[in-house]
Amino acid sequence: MLDPRRRRLSTFLAAPLLAALLLSGCSSSDKSTTSSGATAATATDDPHAGSASPTSTQDRVKLAKTKFVLNAGLAAGATYQWLYKPYKDGKFKKGASGRKAALVKGALAGAFTYNRLKAAIRDAQGDPTLSKAVAPLTAGVEKLKQAATNIRKGDNAEAGANQFEGVIDSFKQAGKSAGADVTNQVPSLSQLNSGS
Repeated sequence: MLDPRRRRLSTFLAAPLLAALLLSGCSSSDKSTTSSGATAATATDDPHAGSASPTSTQDRVKLAKTKFVLNAGLAAGATYQWLYKPYKDGKFKKGASGRKAALVKGALAGAFTYNRLKAAIRDAQGDPTLSKAVAPLTAGVEKLKQAATNIRKGDNAEAGANQFEGVIDSFKQAGKSAGADVTNQVPSLSQLNSGS
């Protein structure tokens, strides 16, 4: 009988080998030979065969809307939780209790929101109706980069919070007009810190 350390070591080494053997049998370059000696392509020669991508245009459009709603919803939640609420509570004003923490979280939320809205714009490209509705919002998203910097520095943070809220409202209206309702989804602080 093997001692526990050797058993773990053999399992550790055997698992990747077994996976490699199983995956090598699923190669997409398998060919078959016809009776005339010519090589015929098998069904697995299609580079998209077996991939997780949607198969129809309708599926791609649905996926684009879903991703748009997710990214825009996270941006809206971050804006509401860490920009709009602290602004309404007066946390961004000079001398306010907890101002420094509110500004740091607000700056993180600003960067997070900017990144999620950029992703939402990319996602919208998969749906013609959504793409047309979101196209005019691109310039507003670019302006958020400076607003996030101003919030981080404490320079006119109130105006920055209002600017973020205005862009989020525009995204919600654009999504609704294209049949993709956006609702606030507050990201966790770890998501906020990682930026995604």
